[in-house]
Amino acid sequence: MLLKFFMVDKQQSDLKNINYLDKEANRLGLGGNLSQEVDDKLYKERMQKRKEIQSKRLKERNLEKGLVIVFTGNGKGKTTAALGMGLRTLGHGHKVAIIQFIKGAWTTGEKKAFEKFSNMIEWRSLGAGFTWETQNRKKDQFLVKKAWEAAQKYIKNESYKLVILDEINIAIKLGYIDTYEIITFIKEQNMNEKFCHVILTGRGASKEIIEFADLVTEMKLIKHPFREQGIKAQECVEY
Repeated sequence: MLLKFFMVDKQQSDLKNINYLDKEANRLGLGGNLSQEVDDKLYKERMQKRKEIQSKRLKERNLEKGLVIVFTGNGKGKTTAALGMGLRTLGHGHKVAIIQFIKGAWTTGEKKAFEKFSNMIEWRSLGAGFTWETQNRKKDQFLVKKAWEAAQKYIKNESYKLVILDEINIAIKLGYIDTYEIITFIKEQNMNEKFCHVILTGRGASKEIIEFADLVTEMKLIKHPFREQGIKAQECVEY
């Protein structure tokens, strides 16, 4: 019991220290012309303090775990961001699995490029396209089920460092797969020390998925050539 209280006190103390360092970092700022010091000597002193604080911030954050990452929102770039992390993972010599839940009917430039890493990457396109193209709910739901079965195998496979579940948020939104089934499975796997990172992409991520995830980025749509200029989806931009 005493050990339990000690661990709780230590965690609270560590959190207070992290919060203090974060506030100090914000107070000292990023530098550049945003800093108020006109004198170069005073500016250098401020940046030296900022460097010391930053070193302490990095030292305090010493935990590692498999992360659940969400890229959502109406803006463009969700899959692109996930595949960028895939490329980064390959660069570190780790294996990547990509499972596409909806837009597997497209042949993308990314897929062609990743074929050069065929021994390090698995790309499973198990979707048949958008709902207005397939016009078959039963088939769509069957394919989503197959995609999720494949995803579970890769997540459980310790040789994969990153598993990308592309457009799974859309599959959830359409009612083809249950949010809690996904969360429960990932939670169970997260107990494994060698648990991989899992990325879920697609607009309209559920509240439960967002709360469960470790990292969530929302792509905000400001302008899009399809909407404002009537420009079609183009090679190298959309696919």
